[in-house]
Amino acid sequence: MPIATVNPANGETLKTYEAMGEEEIERRLQLAEATFRTYRTTTFDERARLLRKAADLLEEDQQDIARVLTTEMGKPIQQARAEAAKCAKAMRWYADHAEELLADEEPSDTDVKDSGASRVRVRYRPLGPVLAVMPWNFPLWQVVRFAAPALMAGNVGLLKHASNVPQTALYLEDLFHRAGFTEGCFQTLLIGSAAVDDILRDERVKAATLTGSEPAGRAVASTAGEMIKKTVLELGGSDPFVVMPSADIDRAAQVAVTARVQNTGQSCIAAKRFIVHTDVYDAFAERFAEGMRALKVGDPMSDDTEVGPLSSEQGLRDLEELVDDAVRGGAEVLCGGERPDGPGWYYAPTILAGITREMRIHREEAFGPVATLYRAADLDEAVLIANDSPFGLSSNVWTRDEGEVDRFVRDLEAGSVYVNGMTASHPAFPFGGVKRSGYGRELSGHGIREFCNITTVWHGA
Repeated sequence: MPIATVNPANGETLKTYEAMGEEEIERRLQLAEATFRTYRTTTFDERARLLRKAADLLEEDQQDIARVLTTEMGKPIQQARAEAAKCAKAMRWYADHAEELLADEEPSDTDVKDSGASRVRVRYRPLGPVLAVMPWNFPLWQVVRFAAPALMAGNVGLLKHASNVPQTALYLEDLFHRAGFTEGCFQTLLIGSAAVDDILRDERVKAATLTGSEPAGRAVASTAGEMIKKTVLELGGSDPFVVMPSADIDRAAQVAVTARVQNTGQSCIAAKRFIVHTDVYDAFAERFAEGMRALKVGDPMSDDTEVGPLSSEQGLRDLEELVDDAVRGGAEVLCGGERPDGPGWYYAPTILAGITREMRIHREEAFGPVATLYRAADLDEAVLIANDSPFGLSSNVWTRDEGEVDRFVRDLEAGSVYVNGMTASHPAFPFGGVKRSGYGRELSGHGIREFCNITTVWHGA
């Protein structure tokens, strides 16, 4: 895949970039290793000062960088601005909390004495250069939620971004440099996917984090496992959105629309499978379809656009194939089900009902504005349908019955359970999944400790 900016609203190639050669990659690896030796000794106050400056600069750049995001991957412009603002918020959160999150821990006096020590501490120390392989769908946020905690922990970052967002990737490197981080603290590698394996095998790279597809995750995990290197993987998601009879059906249907089409449906944590109790199925389906039909699909640069184009022509083809397979298998199209006339990689907001286990869309992630609708006879069947997926990233539950809430929290196979609300990420809360959605956690204290050497310091009596 070429490293290029291709506008998904019209298919026009705007800029192309040459991949970095071996000499430039080697220079950057040497720089990362050398920079880490000194950066790891900086204080939390110094790191926080730099990260807050990066947040200030990002806010100043908000309008311009939002237009870059929209041009490169089609995100509706209002959502692109919101993504930039969210990144600045996360930077400040880690600047404010990293020292506390990584403070030395001291075991109980009883355990210290029992070990024969006069004092024991657990200290969090940085690992070194961390390779981040990041996707195009949230091209700022996915990087910042890695970079902010990694830099505050004293690590340095090497970014291999998706090949269709090179301008965003270069902007991020420039942003951290302008904030005052030395050149080797955060570097963008303009490389293709084929170059990742050799870089991950390099002894100077100590760990890796990847957000992306299952095949990419398997490849990185395999190499990292061979090299005995720590990894964090956030892969696909096909999140359930369960609606029970006690729910506020109007509110649930309204939120369901946003939950499905945020980022034009190209989000791992977007709700994709809507599992509705039979007693309220018809009412929910009617309201959900009304909301999906009412969405404004169009130019992502327009402030009133709610659904933009998919990021690539291949992504559009993949989505069409899933829908066509379901329709051939007997699925009912409640709305949408086709690409609109005109240029660009658009697909109409779609709801498919009557899904069966034989349909590909039941097992595969639909990365676009396509929802699948299921009818459940009771709570037990709702849980069975929800868990009948290879993924386990997040989940949404709509009920006013606390007993039902307890059951869902106990039984749903997911990294998060959102009750009467839409899944969203926040710097204070851990984010990640189970099953084929990956392992490890980003954000919160759990995320900042993922790439730390957890060191026991034992003092004799």
